[in-house]
Amino acid sequence: MNGASRLTAARRGQELVRSAEDRVDLLVVGGGITGAGVALDAASRGLSVALIEAEDLAFGTSRFSSKLVHGGLRYLATGDVATARESAIERHLLMTRIAPHLIRPMAQLLPFSPAVTLTQRTTGAIGFALGDLLRLQVRTPQAVLPAPRFVSARTARRLAPSVQTDRLRGAVLAADGQLVDDARLVVAVARTAAAYGARILTRVRALGLRHDGAALEDTLTGQRFDIRARTVVNATGVWAGALDDSIRMRPSRGTHLVVDAAALGDPSAALTVPHPGSISRFVFALPQQLGRVIVGLTDEDAPGPVPSVATPTESEIAFLLEVLNRALRTPIRRDQVRGAYAGLRPLVDTGGASTADISRRHLVAVSEGGFVNVLGGKLTTYRRMAEDAVDRAVALANLSATPCRTATLPLVGALASPHRPGSDLDWRYGAEAGLVLGRARCADPRDPIAAGIDVTRAEVEFAVRAEGALTADDVLDRRTRIGLVSDDRAHAEPAVAQLVTETLAGPT
Repeated sequence: MNGASRLTAARRGQELVRSAEDRVDLLVVGGGITGAGVALDAASRGLSVALIEAEDLAFGTSRFSSKLVHGGLRYLATGDVATARESAIERHLLMTRIAPHLIRPMAQLLPFSPAVTLTQRTTGAIGFALGDLLRLQVRTPQAVLPAPRFVSARTARRLAPSVQTDRLRGAVLAADGQLVDDARLVVAVARTAAAYGARILTRVRALGLRHDGAALEDTLTGQRFDIRARTVVNATGVWAGALDDSIRMRPSRGTHLVVDAAALGDPSAALTVPHPGSISRFVFALPQQLGRVIVGLTDEDAPGPVPSVATPTESEIAFLLEVLNRALRTPIRRDQVRGAYAGLRPLVDTGGASTADISRRHLVAVSEGGFVNVLGGKLTTYRRMAEDAVDRAVALANLSATPCRTATLPLVGALASPHRPGSDLDWRYGAEAGLVLGRARCADPRDPIAAGIDVTRAEVEFAVRAEGALTADDVLDRRTRIGLVSDDRAHAEPAVAQLVTETLAGPT
């Protein structure tokens, strides 16, 4: 375990005291993927950095994605080649250099069945081919992302056993990048930033921003203090307007369902079903860890006050099931949905008729208050967003910093080359997988935290001793994702809570 990257309650307390006493080069507000990326970019350039987050790492939008690192197929379909190419570049960097231990190639199956029109089949196949041209252009090897190809109906049924077989005329099979978990990527980025000296301060709320710092509150104690900084970056996503009232955000709600993989025949490929009448929007059934499949996603306007955690609507759940079931031999019933979650995309309001029409490109701008806002964008391109934000902050405050180096900087746990591990533990921790078990101090570290759940006791301990988890909720909802299924959460919560308490009370 890289000691410099460990996030612990004790380290948080020490760095909180230091942050109230000195001045940092850069204050980052927001502990999602964008804020963590900004902290890493700045710290790796030699700047002193403090990141504050009102809740926990990956508390907001960053944990509610489709868990994809994608090459921008949808953007190609809408003619946004620049965004598609940026996505392909960042996917390449993530899968080959930055986080090959957290991302694997995901087979993506577009069936040629009655649920998919001839136009949708043709444009889908062309889109996959154009996406592969981008893959070749950015030099992602086929060993990392296989090229698309046509497959037989028999192969389609083997990869997606639940697919409708009546009049199935084969399929096109492509590949994209799949994260083992989005929240785990955020934690890995934050820990890597910490290894370069960044202070990662969760449960610290910004009460107000200035160009040279912020008024803060430690939400665990209620203590208020000021932090001084040479420059500030607001990376709070959909909550950015709460700190800068000149920002006009237009959140879009993306809803996903969680079902048992067994209900879909334990697929090894993601089933891709176009929305009726659309050539650019799809519903996906994406195989996941822990024996689950995630079905998503929607793109709905979410006006009004921004909630702490967004809630899926029954109409969105019904829509996802309706579209997916068009391509299935046996429909998924509402009572087979084990869980549902929704994330709010931090889109910048451009006056478009629909959130689906708003560009996913990010925006970096200096506010009237003199701090830097980084807005919009998406998970795949977080590194580029962070680079642009730090470039602007460095220029704004005339800071002395080395050039950006994150394009070649591996995250904690990354191996020297892409690997094909044999277990979910390997995918979740990469080079640290052996340490998770080997350095555990709890009783029965290899045992599941609860019967039927593929998360060990050692992983819960590691979340507290190295990954900044302070509560059982942090472990259930963001370090392990047990909480995506409420029944599993209730089943595991007593054991998780007890082990978290024991670990916090023990030696660091």
